[in-house]
Order: sequence, then structure tokens, then C-alpha cells
Amino acid sequence: MTGRTARRRITRIRVGDPRVAEQADLLAAEEPLGIRIGGQAVSLTMRTPGDDVDLTAGFLVSEGVVSTAADVAGIRICDGTACGHDHQPGDEIGNIADVTLAPGVCFEPGLRRNFLTSSACGVCGKTSISELRVSGRFDLFEDRVRVTAEVLAGLPDALRSAQRVFDRTGGLHAAGLFTADGDLLAVREDVGRHNAVDKLVGWALQEGRLPLGGCVLLVSGRASFELVQKAVLAGVPVLAAVSAPSSLAAELAQEAGLTLVGFLRGSAMNVYSSPERIRSPSPAGPDASAATYRPS
Repeated sequence: MTGRTARRRITRIRVGDPRVAEQADLLAAEEPLGIRIGGQAVSLTMRTPGDDVDLTAGFLVSEGVVSTAADVAGIRICDGTACGHDHQPGDEIGNIADVTLAPGVCFEPGLRRNFLTSSACGVCGKTSISELRVSGRFDLFEDRVRVTAEVLAGLPDALRSAQRVFDRTGGLHAAGLFTADGDLLAVREDVGRHNAVDKLVGWALQEGRLPLGGCVLLVSGRASFELVQKAVLAGVPVLAAVSAPSSLAAELAQEAGLTLVGFLRGSAMNVYSSPERIRSPSPAGPDASAATYRPS
């Protein structure tokens, strides 16, 4: 595995300036990671190297394979020649995450994807709409957490300040997990939004934190269907994004009881489902009873 950044020589040009400059620039690294379960190739995903065990564990949660750390006997990161299995296509172009499930945990062969998953798409390998929906194991309707609009408004700045690799490259998405009071629990970065979330969920799985009841998941880009599904499968009651959600994302959020917030910028936000979890202090002051926040 290489680092999270790569150095490259570039030619810098400024409009109106006839001079050009040759200089070094840092890019966010993007490399393939193959995922196997019991020696069977499941996926080849493009990701930013680092937190690969978290990424793999989160992938298992997102695909509905596991729900607790006890479901996983081990995850080993190796190259294709050192994993102890027969050589398979793709072994020579990246690292391999070799998963051993705990006894009694079943792996459905239908999960297998024999193709490349890009950093921009985490569901490209699904062959039908029915495959997209994976049943959640946690009841979000039972999660009574309340989050103030003021806390939500402050989360993007908190996430941005924790993006260490983004500061150096400007080329990574981030996912941050917060308490309802706005305390940052963990953050992960990747060239792919879905990978950043999988890394975060994988961290939570290994820490024994699933389901993530009472928490807020913030993503740096848009809220797609797959990100909503990942939140639902991890038991997160509130998903917020700085950009727009898709129609299918909002539909799934409503069905699952997930509070979906989009366009979280400055002091404004749009709530697309389950707005009762978002509360704002009344004009009488922070000690006054809270009123439900409903954006115009």
C-alpha cells in the first residue's frame, strides 16, 4: 500500500501572465483494493489508500453481510500473491482485503461483483433495482434523538477542520460522525463519498458502536441513495449533506425513518424526511422549550 497522496510535476498557468511555472503538486492517491470473502472475489474498488480494514468492514455492513464485530473472524490486507488463495484476475494491480467470516455467518454468492467499482459509484455492480435495497437490521423509528438546527449548522466547519488530507490536496470527500451535541467522534476521507462512509462505518463496527443510535452522519458532498442506505444499515438516525439529495435517497430515507438533511450551508438547511428530530430554540432563549425546525 502506498501513501494517501502522490506528488506530480505540473505546469502552472495564469490568465494574462505570459510566464509559466513548473512546480510540484500533491494529488489525492487513488488505487484499487480487491475484496474477497473466504477466498472468493467480491469487489474491486477504487479508493484512497489508508483505513483499508475499516473500508472493508464498512463494505460488509453496507452489503448486509454483517451487523456486529463478532460476525467477522478477521480481515487481512495483503497483495494477491500473499493471501493464501489461488491467483485471480486483478491480483497484480492492487492490494487485497481478505475477509474471514465467523462460523455460522452466511455469505450470499449473489453479492459477487466481477468488475471494477469506481471511486464515484458504490452501487455500479448491481444488476437490478431490487438488488439496491438491502434490508436494515436496526429500527430507526425507535430512535428518539433530537438535534438542534444550531448544532447541525456548525458541523460542516467542524468536519472541514478535521480533513487533513484535503488540506494538502483539495481532492477528497469526507464523512464525519457526530454526537447530537456536535462532538466529533470520527472522520474518514477518500476520493469516493461511499468509501469515506464505509471507512467510518467499518471503524464503528470494529469499535462495537453499531447501531449508531443518537448520532449524526455528515457527508461533504451530495446525499445519494447509496449513502442513505449505508446510514440506515449502520443505524444512523440523521444524515446531513452539504449538497443536494437525490429523489430515491429521499424516498428511502422516508421509508426507513431516517432524517435526511441537505444543502446544509451556513445557517440554512432543507429537511427532506422525518423533520421532527430537528429542533431549534424558541426566540425566548436557549432555555425555553424547543420548537420543531421546519425550513421554508
